[in-house]
Amino acid sequence: MAGAVRLASRLESIKPSATLAVTTRVAELRARGVEVIDFGAGEPDFDTPPRIRAAARRAIEAGETRYTEVGGTAALRRAIALKLRRVNHLDYRPEDTIATCGGKHALFEAFHALFDQGDEVIVPAPFWVSYRDMLVLSGATPRIVRASASRGFKLGADDLARAIGPRTRGLVLNSPANPTGAAYGRGELEALGRVLAAHPQVVVVTDDVYEMLNFAPERPPHLVALFPELKSRAVLVNSVSKTYAMTGWRLGYAAGPEPVIRAMATLQGQMTSNPSSIAQAAAVEALAGPQDEVAPMVAEFRARRDYVMSRLAELPGVRCVAPDGAFYAFPEVSDLFARRWQGTPLGDAAGVAGFLLDQGHVAVVSGDDFAAPEHVRISYAASREALARGFDAIARAVALLD
Repeated sequence: MAGAVRLASRLESIKPSATLAVTTRVAELRARGVEVIDFGAGEPDFDTPPRIRAAARRAIEAGETRYTEVGGTAALRRAIALKLRRVNHLDYRPEDTIATCGGKHALFEAFHALFDQGDEVIVPAPFWVSYRDMLVLSGATPRIVRASASRGFKLGADDLARAIGPRTRGLVLNSPANPTGAAYGRGELEALGRVLAAHPQVVVVTDDVYEMLNFAPERPPHLVALFPELKSRAVLVNSVSKTYAMTGWRLGYAAGPEPVIRAMATLQGQMTSNPSSIAQAAAVEALAGPQDEVAPMVAEFRARRDYVMSRLAELPGVRCVAPDGAFYAFPEVSDLFARRWQGTPLGDAAGVAGFLLDQGHVAVVSGDDFAAPEHVRISYAASREALARGFDAIARAVALLD
């Protein structure tokens, strides 16, 4: 049509986030009066702790409502450095850190700062839906390496060694992981670190946003703490979203070599400028203040994990590896693909997810965009009462299938 707007060709290689699409669909159904139990949400169902909300109110009353430094206030960057020392036993200067508009923003900036056209970046699959598209937008080529359910959805050292080739420039490592809940133990990190130590051209981007939501009796050290020689080629990405139930505050952060952080700040200066000044004040309290609310939240998620696993075990044709952390289960549902509803096979994971939403009014996310088309993702960031009602509804829906 004459005069039609032509979109940039780069958008042809990416698509909208599958997880956000489920959130939108749930909102649409609820607006029509349909009661939907949402197992698609990727955010804690807890309130932001009172001490953090109070810090935000104090900032507003003190007039801290203006632009800040692009990469974050000095107070926040000091708090980030303090957190890295206290929790991860890593020594970063405030100038080695940056505050961003959410963890996703930090990853986007890191990928654009680090990778050139044609660089290969290893991404273990299943993976969070945005990694691939953000890498493609940066010009990099995602090198997808499948981590099987039989290995707990974790990349083995042998897999990593085989995947590294002449164009390999990076590795994205997420632990505990979205969508599987897989978390690497110390021995597994040491095995990966030995491979990385032998390939100095490979930059490591660690997505640590779920690091505190780890169900192991003792959290393993950070990869960079185990291999200090990786510090000069590692970028650590995190946020306050999951640990402190602050998803809507949109405050992420990263730490890494100063030249990389400066490059990320340059990008940020042309994209968003500083994150919200109010969110930054709240994040200072979140990171530097007492951490009393974290352990009870982790214990509750662990108990929910155990309940979800017991309910999944009751569903015919469903198998699931027990997650080690985060708040997701990632069951395999391929045995349901041939089952029929009103004469039509469900066909694939999207069909299973659509059936559960339409007939059970329970929202889950298809595994297709996580590079795991045999699976669906179930978030147990929901109350125990909602989990019970949701799994009752799933069981009733599955019983309807031929």
